[in-house]
Amino acid sequence: MATINQYYPESVTHPGDILLEALEERELGAKEFAVRTGKPEKTITAVLKGESAITPDMAVLFEQVLKIPAHFWMNAQSNFDEYQARVNFQLAIDDAIEWAKKFPYAKMASMGWLPKTLKIREKVVYLFNYFEVASTKAWEDYYINQKLQVAFRISLKDHENATAIASWLRQGELQSELLEAPEFDKSAFKKLLPEIKKIMAKQPDDFFEQLQALCLTAGVKVVHTPCLPKTAIHGSTRWINNVPLIQLSGRYRRNDIFWFTFFHEVGHILLHGKKYISIENVAYAGENEDYEAQADAFASNIILSEKEEAEICSNRQLSTDDIVRYAKKFGTHPASIIGRLQYKEVIAYGQGNEFFKPINFCD
Repeated sequence: MATINQYYPESVTHPGDILLEALEERELGAKEFAVRTGKPEKTITAVLKGESAITPDMAVLFEQVLKIPAHFWMNAQSNFDEYQARVNFQLAIDDAIEWAKKFPYAKMASMGWLPKTLKIREKVVYLFNYFEVASTKAWEDYYINQKLQVAFRISLKDHENATAIASWLRQGELQSELLEAPEFDKSAFKKLLPEIKKIMAKQPDDFFEQLQALCLTAGVKVVHTPCLPKTAIHGSTRWINNVPLIQLSGRYRRNDIFWFTFFHEVGHILLHGKKYISIENVAYAGENEDYEAQADAFASNIILSEKEEAEICSNRQLSTDDIVRYAKKFGTHPASIIGRLQYKEVIAYGQGNEFFKPINFCD
């Protein structure tokens, strides 16, 4: 993990310079030293010029000729190599400054995703740590150029908010690592759906904790990740290490929208297997419109089936008492009925809004 405030020397002597000094003290030339060690003169010359490294084999030979321990040469080479690597990393930080400016860093820091700082170079290092990458090229290969398809399998190429979307998805991965889940059991997960629907219908204050705990018993991880500016994501589903992850933003903080999104993601898990990644309300390479429509239909049918919807719509004089009665009859929440009727333009937008319940999370 890259760190910010540790001390590192401003310069480190190349072991070739140390070797040159040792040879001069002994009045040995490069040619004679090469003969004594049995190494080609061009090899010794390259080390003296700082063009080549001292290998363990060389270190042992140098010890025999110069009486300077092999570990001294190896430590000198190791120190120089680390110094050179840190120089290169500092160059990578310089190259990443404009990249870092594209992230909603202040918002991410305010939510505890990243350490707070106003220094742009520190922001670069913290972002590298957050994504577990060492350069902007590595980040782009993973999230933009789709080089690591097994793990990510989508490309955010050409998406104007790629940095924010990638940050949101990454946070879901980090949250999921804190949850322990057994092996995914598809049959057990299906059997949980009626119980989950009861949570939706009752909408208790601890609904999310109940939902998360219930899903974990079947090997499904569910996390809530607040939206970042300009992301507009409702939710996402993907498999990480053979474990399905449902990541929900709670956007709009309205219960009917939350539950539709959740059951939509459930549809992807049960219908579309491990290879498909869903990101709701975001256009991305790899999105399958047929799969999305199937997940919509799956969610709609669980929340309120077509038959149930038709029965409600047959009542031309719907009252608030009717909505409550139908919700109880069909084991759903009144807000879900209102949301459906508004979406289908059976009733006007705004009508029945008193049934929408704001949702709150304890994270």
